[in-house]
Amino acid sequence: MEFVRLLLLFLHLLGMGMLVAMFFVQRRAGADAPLNKGWLHAAALQLLTGVALVGLAPLTDQEYDHAKIGVKLLVLVVIAGLVAMNVSKPKPATWLTPTLAALVVVNTGIAVFWT
Repeated sequence: MEFVRLLLLFLHLLGMGMLVAMFFVQRRAGADAPLNKGWLHAAALQLLTGVALVGLAPLTDQEYDHAKIGVKLLVLVVIAGLVAMNVSKPKPATWLTPTLAALVVVNTGIAVFWT
């Protein structure tokens, strides 16, 4: 069971890395480029692996702070919602990419510093 937990944690961290990478991909594409669908894929990976990690907690003798998990989930839902509302638009708002990046940094900070 420990291997499954570590695999989920690995995939969860890859999802976070994908969200950071999407910021750089979006910046490189330019301000007139449509929003990359990779944002949604990364957010979905984060969501699925995070829920799986929390769901498997009793089986792996892990204890999570549910308030922390709730705040992280809320930030991820905001990220996914902003992306979902803007992914079909030909040109996203200029504030969107920096806001998404800031939310990713906030979520990562919560994961690291909230003990």
